Amino acid sequence: MSERPTQPTGGEGEQEGYDVIVLGGGAAGLSASLFLARAGRRTLVVDGGQSDLKRAMLFNYLGFPEGVRGADLHGAGKRQAAALGATVVEGQAEALARTADGFEVRVDGRRYRGARLLLTTGKALEAARALGAATVPGREPRIPEAIRVDADGRTSLPGVWAAGIAAGVTSHAIVAAGDGARVAINLISELEGKRHVDHAVPRA
Repeated sequence: MSERPTQPTGGEGEQEGYDVIVLGGGAAGLSASLFLARAGRRTLVVDGGQSDLKRAMLFNYLGFPEGVRGADLHGAGKRQAAALGATVVEGQAEALARTADGFEVRVDGRRYRGARLLLTTGKALEAARALGAATVPGREPRIPEAIRVDADGRTSLPGVWAAGIAAGVTSHAIVAAGDGARVAINLISELEGKRHVDHAVPRA
């Protein structure tokens, strides 16, 4: 497992060294972060606190025969991501820009940099528009627009990926979570130059 980035060493409120910035802390973003962190990728999750998951009651999520509160699932997902080595930051992304070697996002006055960007921002596409990512019409009544992605989750912009509702996937939490995992695996596979597999075998 890679070490977490150190505390700021240059520039006011600046942190360096993330492999992937996951913008959005809902089902897709948190699920993606689990795979990225377990693969040893230094991962930052920016959770703006706006995910619909936090307000949902889920009766169709695998493994919960009596249903599960979305807020509980969301909280558990954040704890799991942190336990696996991801850095989870709560706050609104105030600015997002491409840099010479990746991307920079400012959250509550602090700047974070990463080599790649994964957009899991749900119905909010301001970040994608700010970067100039291509979009397509949405497929559900309350989702008028989505980021255009290829079969693996790449957007029209180099180094920018998208998953979940932001990428046109249905708003059902379990599907969004699965798409976040799928795109993360594809991103890791590209970085590793081979197909990434993360299967843990139970001990006898």
